[in-house]
Amino acid sequence: MTRLTGLGRPLLDTPTTVVPGAGPVVVVPMTAADRRRVRRRVLAPDGAELRLARPTGTVLTPGTLLEERAGVSYVVGAAPEDVAVISPRGLPEAVAVAHAIGNLHRDLIPAADDGVFLALWDAPLELLLTRLGTPFTRDTRPFLGRPAWEHEG
Repeated sequence: MTRLTGLGRPLLDTPTTVVPGAGPVVVVPMTAADRRRVRRRVLAPDGAELRLARPTGTVLTPGTLLEERAGVSYVVGAAPEDVAVISPRGLPEAVAVAHAIGNLHRDLIPAADDGVFLALWDAPLELLLTRLGTPFTRDTRPFLGRPAWEHEG
């Protein structure tokens, strides 16, 4: 097994959360895909333009400090996205769903609701869940997993 030591920057799954300063905090909502795009301009809800220039491979997590300007802290927030809210009826069904969604290289994350999971919604996922007979609904909620196209590690 190869061990990576002495890297100049964190690996993809390393949290980048930083505690903001004592002043006002402006939450900049970003989708799962947006949190991977770290070299671009972002318009904050208060109208401020933020210029992101993070190292390639950086993953922004909700709570990450983007910039501090004139005493105002701009932090990442999870924007509501189109998700499938999956409600398996038991452990065997939950395992089958997790395996099937994993085969699509998608993230399945636990929701705040007990026994409910979230996955980014799209037509192939809906077809899969319908074929499995697993109860699900389509909703708009913040999603903390990776985008559907990203399937490393």
